[in-house]
Order: sequence, then C-alpha cells, then structure tokens
Amino acid sequence: MISELLNNLEPWHWLSLGLLLLGAEALGASGFLLGTAIAAFLLAIINALFAELSWQTQIVLFALSALGFSIAYWKYFKEFNNRSDHGPLNQRAASLIGRELVVEHDLSGGHGRIQIGDTFWKVTFEGQINKGSRIKVVDADSMCLQITTIN
Repeated sequence: MISELLNNLEPWHWLSLGLLLLGAEALGASGFLLGTAIAAFLLAIINALFAELSWQTQIVLFALSALGFSIAYWKYFKEFNNRSDHGPLNQRAASLIGRELVVEHDLSGGHGRIQIGDTFWKVTFEGQINKGSRIKVVDADSMCLQITTIN
C-alpha cells in the first residue's frame, strides 16, 4: 500500500502535506515546520509541472528543499519574527528603562528604594543622590533598577 502511494504521488498529496505542516506550525512549532511546509508546497508545484518525476527524486527534492528553507528561516527570518512593537510588555522593570524621575528623598550607600507609580523599586546607583535630583533608569535586573543622575 505504501509503495503504491509513493508510486502515485500527485501534487495534491504534497499540497495536503504542506497544509498539515502549516497547521502544526500554527499550533506552536516556533518556525520549526515552516521550512518543511514551504518545501511541500514547492514539491506540489514541481510535481504538477513534471509529473514524470520518480517518487525517490521527489523525496530527495523535498528533503533538500526542506533543509534549505529551514536553514534560511533560522538564519534570516528568526530575528525578524522575534522583534516586537510592544517592547518588554510583561517585564515591568525593563519597561522603566529610560524613564526620568525626580527623587523624593535622599539616597546614599549605593542602594535604596524609590516609588514609581504605586510600586516601590529597589535601586542601585553610584555616589549619593539628593532629594529633588533628576534621575534616569538606565538598566533593570529582575526587580532592581539601576539609576543615574541627570544634570
């Protein structure tokens, strides 16, 4: 039965495989199946144009194109997909980087706490920061902010 199916591969078989792989990709494969799905669509086109190709040739072309498309995806498009317009949406501390504030009390000793909104944040800094000084959040590590004074 399998040899009969392989000997009678038609474009819609490859098209079905491509759609199945795209569906699996949509369930959360993180780009792993995208190159393979594109290879299946390519084989559907090749099979439609060159119906006399043997199943062995089709399988080899599918494997090579799946490998090529997968490498191309990881090399050129993975970073593109990782970019976000929302920035560090769920990273509250990271979302404060660049924010400028006025200190409401003196800070000394390199460590302290400041209130931003309704939350008190641990802060690290160099030197001493006097009440009323303008500061800027320059880095964040977990729930601790690194601040510096602004002149």
